Amino acid sequence: MTEIVNLLDCELAEDARGRDGNRIRRLMLGQELGARLTGFSIYELPPGQTGWTYHYELNREEWLIVVGGEVVVRTPAGDRLLEAGDVLCFPTGEAGAHQVRNESGAPARFAMPSSFAGDGYVAIRPDSNTALIVGPGFRQIVPLDEDLGYWDREP
Repeated sequence: MTEIVNLLDCELAEDARGRDGNRIRRLMLGQELGARLTGFSIYELPPGQTGWTYHYELNREEWLIVVGGEVVVRTPAGDRLLEAGDVLCFPTGEAGAHQVRNESGAPARFAMPSSFAGDGYVAIRPDSNTALIVGPGFRQIVPLDEDLGYWDREP
């Protein structure tokens, strides 16, 4: 039998990467329930906090489902206020760029299902012109200020 989790009251943990202004709690529910083809996380943002940097994925489509409260989502089209029950899709590439923040006086909870692109993950962070690259045993944030040729830096 598959375990049932309630998105309104499941236990979330503080994300270790948090800092002042960027505090978020989360549960990687997909992993918790054994999913292999779909990512699914539940997040909670305290008032006045932003979850992560403005970014877009190169190989993963993401969705945002507001479960409780309200959030402001920054997209290439500008800021959008989303309330409980609202759903938004972030396609791969620049058109799917997003950042979520809580400008209200109460915590906001939202779920983010995503396609799963194997073990590799690349997110482009336009504000800092960097890329987050993750793979098995590898996690690196690299600057995108230089466009190297295929053989540059190779022996």
